[in-house]
Amino acid sequence: MLVPYGASPTDYTDQTMVDIRTSFVGLPLESPVIVSSSGLTRSIDRARSLVEAGAGAVVLKSLFEEQILMHTGHLIAHNDYPEAEDYISAYVRTEAVDTYLSYVREAKEKLGVPVIASINCRGKESWFEFAEQVRGAGVDALEVNIMRLETDLYFDPVATEQTYIDIVQGLRGTGLPIIVKLSRQHTALPALVDKLRASGAAAVTLFNRTYQIDIDLEREQFVGGEVFSHQGDFTETLRYTGLIAGLVPGVEVAASTGIYTWQELTKSLLAGAQVGQMCTAIYKQGAQAIRESLRGLQMWMQEHGYENIEELRGRLSYSAVPDPTLFERMQFMKYFSMRNN
Repeated sequence: MLVPYGASPTDYTDQTMVDIRTSFVGLPLESPVIVSSSGLTRSIDRARSLVEAGAGAVVLKSLFEEQILMHTGHLIAHNDYPEAEDYISAYVRTEAVDTYLSYVREAKEKLGVPVIASINCRGKESWFEFAEQVRGAGVDALEVNIMRLETDLYFDPVATEQTYIDIVQGLRGTGLPIIVKLSRQHTALPALVDKLRASGAAAVTLFNRTYQIDIDLEREQFVGGEVFSHQGDFTETLRYTGLIAGLVPGVEVAASTGIYTWQELTKSLLAGAQVGQMCTAIYKQGAQAIRESLRGLQMWMQEHGYENIEELRGRLSYSAVPDPTLFERMQFMKYFSMRNN
């Protein structure tokens, strides 16, 4: 019997007949769940508890160059000796990077699963500098968080794509599998992903969650918005997972944003994802979110006659479904007829 929506897969017992092992960017994984880069992986002990719950890999908390620069600027602003500015800048940068590298080494030593580093940089050369350093610390792959928002009205949109391509081409020399974490804010996402594939990207993560803003009506000022994603965010993740998996062979997809339960995980795999990244569900439910997602996936596979992940992966991607226009429909004119059929 298929587990009803909202029911706990823990009510069902034997899922040992199916094999949920998989791989991602050439790395063997015991399960298709990866813990997203977030505060969840800042603590090695916490990350280890998520691995024990069944996570196949972890993406470490990002090393943000912008955060280093902000810290540097704060210290310089409170320094009375201008000649010390270069020293402060170098010290803060070295300290931040060394701390991150120690964190990478500890993760590799204690977690027992593939460890993926995550970096976000402001300067072009910093991408390559940071990448070489985390490679030397022993990471298994590198997720690059390139997302940016341009406010220059005369900015050439093509230049944004070229920035992504230049970074990936430069990072290819590290020898690490490169995973590009993308936002939804691209006009022709499949075309961009194909260019990234040609430039050396092994995978893309769909999608990065942007910093949310809101307005406090009492104080009449901008404030930070909702931190967590919602299950409703998954529909766009599902659409583009199916599109990319079907249109761009040779690049793997890590589906992210909106994966709360085994249903979203299973749908992502059917659409063609290699893995699913989880974050918000773990923040809200703890390690149990991973356990239940994997149990539910196994139960569904057993019910539907699948013995391993490869048998179901991509069965509903853009290139596999009879009517791929389902992925292309952006207007509501077809919605009701689709729902009634």
